[in-house]
Amino acid sequence: MKLSAQSRKQLRLANVSFVLLFLLAIGLLQWLSRDYHLEFDWTQSSRHSLSEASIKTLDTLDKPVHITAFASKREGRRKAINALIDRYRKHKNDITLEFVDPDENPEKVREANIQYDGELLLEYNNSRETLTKLNEENLTNTLTRLGHAGDRWLVFLDGHGERSPDKQRNFDLSLWADQLQKRGFKARSLNLAENTAIPENTTALVIASPQTALLKGEVEAIRRYIEQGGNLLWLNDPAGSEKATASLRPIAEIFGIEFMRGMVIDAEGQLIAGNAANVIMASYNSHPIVKNFSTMTVFPTVGAIQHQDETENSGWKPAIVLDTRENTWVETGRLDAGVQFDKGRDTQGPVTVAISFSRDNGKQDKGAEQRILVIADGDFLSNSYLGNVGNLDLGLSMANWLSQDDAYVSIPVRAGSDQGLNLSHTAQITIALIFMVFIPLALIVTGVLVWWRRRKY
Repeated sequence: MKLSAQSRKQLRLANVSFVLLFLLAIGLLQWLSRDYHLEFDWTQSSRHSLSEASIKTLDTLDKPVHITAFASKREGRRKAINALIDRYRKHKNDITLEFVDPDENPEKVREANIQYDGELLLEYNNSRETLTKLNEENLTNTLTRLGHAGDRWLVFLDGHGERSPDKQRNFDLSLWADQLQKRGFKARSLNLAENTAIPENTTALVIASPQTALLKGEVEAIRRYIEQGGNLLWLNDPAGSEKATASLRPIAEIFGIEFMRGMVIDAEGQLIAGNAANVIMASYNSHPIVKNFSTMTVFPTVGAIQHQDETENSGWKPAIVLDTRENTWVETGRLDAGVQFDKGRDTQGPVTVAISFSRDNGKQDKGAEQRILVIADGDFLSNSYLGNVGNLDLGLSMANWLSQDDAYVSIPVRAGSDQGLNLSHTAQITIALIFMVFIPLALIVTGVLVWWRRRKY
């Protein structure tokens, strides 16, 4: 059948109109895609979407979140970081992400105390925290802690030669206090001889290795504070003042604890750290402070704690936070004369070096649970040793637990059964022939036939 000139003209006009309308539709779709995003996660376990726990965490954050990613341009880290943050921005559009190249901006790296390429700095409501291991679970937990942050006061007992949160001596805790301040904590010193009452807004009282004995009135003020539901962090050095430890015995009796004489010796610490008195912690239990904690920690000089099963107040729930390995022992002799285990005089490990106590305090404004943490060492948080491996992370985790900010969202790894496809050799050849031979050949034959038929007209 032959087409008239008018029909051909109409056919060309229709073709041109179709092409113009098609291009216009593509342009409109591209324009709409800039402001409107629509995607579907059809994987079996929705592993490319945020979990319900993460979405609920974002719903509690009513202020903007700023994330600074210290990632170099040499690898694909930025793409992975951006992909994960994008999942969060779909549910909270005031999350901002900024990339900083550590090689080009070393000043910002030092200012933020960044240690690793790809580390994130999260800032929310005047609080900040860093994140080294990038995944949904860790990012959600960091946002949870930042969301809980508020005016959290750590009050350090003063006046007895304690470790200070303000002074810069190797013995003191100013570096730890600085890191806590970046995460929303506030630190202040308190001399009970000048102020007989512990402030009501105290998140936790810190007794950090006093060197002289406390007065009876001061001990009584601490006892009242505990009875009224206050949280406590007690750091007691094994080589510290025996008089100071003895003066605090009424506080120890509340929890049924006693500090053992001597200090813990670690045979492996001699090989790793060069000092048998350096106790290395490489494995941890399920206590919330050290849950999912995998970084090694070092305790330069640590003692041991004995705990009686029955305390004066049965409402306290004890829990071991840190204990040593079996090849450790409590040395009661002098360390400068060489150390060895003396059966009958020394105590064979494992021994407890950190223990916690908790109970329902019935005061919702302070939290539903009162928390006490006792550690037979203070050196690991001091300015001299805070930078050792995971000591800082442990110190931050302790502060979070004491301030009721130990919320940990467990997000299971979501792996669907459609991740793997196992095919036999015959099936692989069949699929290859279909897609690489038969389908292309069919398209070629179809195209030739259509061309041949049109050629007749």
